[in-house]
Amino acid sequence: MTIIKRHILDGFPKSMSPSSHAVEADGFVFLTGQFGRNLEAPDEPLSAGIEAQTERTLQNMERVLASLGMTLRHVVSVRVFLTDFKRDYDGLNAVYGRFFAEGERPVRTCVGVTDLVRDALVEIDCIAKR
Repeated sequence: MTIIKRHILDGFPKSMSPSSHAVEADGFVFLTGQFGRNLEAPDEPLSAGIEAQTERTLQNMERVLASLGMTLRHVVSVRVFLTDFKRDYDGLNAVYGRFFAEGERPVRTCVGVTDLVRDALVEIDCIAKR
């Protein structure tokens, strides 16, 4: 039987939804969607622009992974959600490419959506493997 471990992480703000920060099963780690909020001051306004929000979102994902003893190199799959796909796709990619080195990039799906929590421009979730 698969053992499932649900993580509510110390030092992180409460999730915006009724969910865990991460869930582990069979060596896979599934992170809840991250967006560009400041984890130290989660109620402060989000930064303006896709580049700033993408940067913060990926930093948050790195921080969650680090708290579980992992890095972005463990990520095997990413899903990206953009509220204005045509306007923000290139800006997202400019920042995203700095976080995932050439030759070490996970598979990725990127979709346009109508809205995200707190009017975020981008949300990213991922699956990592220990």
